[in-house]
Amino acid sequence: MMTKSILWLRRDLRLDDNPALLAALQECEQLIPLYIHSPGEESPWSPGAASCWWLHHSLVALDGELRKRGSRLVIREGKSLAVLQQLIAEHNITHLFWNRLYEPAIIERDSSIKATLTGAGIHCNSFNGTLLFEPWEIQTGQKTPYKVFTAFWKACLKAGLPRLEPAPAPSSLPPVPGALESRTVDTLQLLPSIAWDSGFHDAWKPGAASARELLDSFIEEAIESYNSDRDLPGYPGTSRLSPHLHFGEISPHQILRTVRTMTPFEETMAPTGQNVYVKQLGWRDFAHHLLFHFPQTADNPLDERFASYPWQWKEDAGEILWAWQKGRTGFPVVDAGMRELWHTGWMHNRVRMIVASLLTKNLGIHWMEGARWFWDTLVDADLANNSMGWQWTAGCGADAAPFFRIFNPVSQSERFDPGGEYIRKWVPELAKLPDKAIHAPWMQKTELLAHAGIRLGDDYPMPIVDLRETRERALAQWSLIK
Repeated sequence: MMTKSILWLRRDLRLDDNPALLAALQECEQLIPLYIHSPGEESPWSPGAASCWWLHHSLVALDGELRKRGSRLVIREGKSLAVLQQLIAEHNITHLFWNRLYEPAIIERDSSIKATLTGAGIHCNSFNGTLLFEPWEIQTGQKTPYKVFTAFWKACLKAGLPRLEPAPAPSSLPPVPGALESRTVDTLQLLPSIAWDSGFHDAWKPGAASARELLDSFIEEAIESYNSDRDLPGYPGTSRLSPHLHFGEISPHQILRTVRTMTPFEETMAPTGQNVYVKQLGWRDFAHHLLFHFPQTADNPLDERFASYPWQWKEDAGEILWAWQKGRTGFPVVDAGMRELWHTGWMHNRVRMIVASLLTKNLGIHWMEGARWFWDTLVDADLANNSMGWQWTAGCGADAAPFFRIFNPVSQSERFDPGGEYIRKWVPELAKLPDKAIHAPWMQKTELLAHAGIRLGDDYPMPIVDLRETRERALAQWSLIK
């Protein structure tokens, strides 16, 4: 009897270093690469608009790679279990392979599917194709999860970073039965009905091939100085691989192996460009470690004291929240970041911290409002990273220090964008201001503003809050729950 398998693709949209694909090819003679569109099963964190844009183009790229090898991507819509059961019955499937995901709703779904299909005699096999370490592998000496990143990363280094050899993409694949029906990517309606995505096309090229090119060029040109350049939003000092990682177009094992091959990499805490870059993979693992062990943190603070923190909610602060979302706060580096996000679906990580601090600490708006906005507008929106990042900045998550993390957007801008290149690119109405003046236009003389063609309140807004007053308010509110 011929062994037939389904490769259930989710956020592992690549053919190289895909452990589920490799296992399926080793064990089975026939292979159906399947993508099931079932966003409702991830509710309340179904993919946002920017993620859907990326997914569309990533699926197109993957189908192209499959067709080059004699296969094709089969696309179905509906409840995952029902779709799988239908294919299994129609094509006498014996095996099911997939790479694991770690969001709470997906864990629950996958566990139920595995139990149901295993009970029906199907061989179900799942793998780690997403992280350096499984969320349960790194533990404290007391066999408990870590809540502090530095300790977590030291434990990862002590355990030894994986030395797996990423498997190359197969040169050929078994053909999919011709009669097997599939939807097209277009029928999933992932692209916007109103063309707001022109900036996305200019900024990104989804797909595994693009991810590999980005990685190679980053290592050749920028990794040596990554530790010093990664905080400069006006300078191309980061790899921009986060959306490719999220959709599984490249794996952390591929990145780690490439860094080891192309550069001297010590695997220590030393602040070299290579070490600090690889540590970002550890930060990503840590986010999934936290979400796995504390699944409530997708919606609730890890620090339970913040359940009673006096946040403003959207209905209480609608105009202020709108100004933040649209890049009209009057703080140039914040507005630059929010406009970059809207135009490209991405924001530099240093600026993410600055805009999040302003929203939660100075504007006093609940971190969930920011998390939801990022979720809908980021092409790299990842539940684990998004939740951890927002709670870290708000002061209610792991490794959080509220007092020290009230970022002043002016001093941050002066430090990390001293020449104003980033601000000039995304807030062009301020472009003619001198370097020292561009970070805080409201503090400049009227004559200087007039010479630059700026009328505050007309051409560019006045700050929507007083930084000193709101900082003091945040510290006072923190003391109430401390």
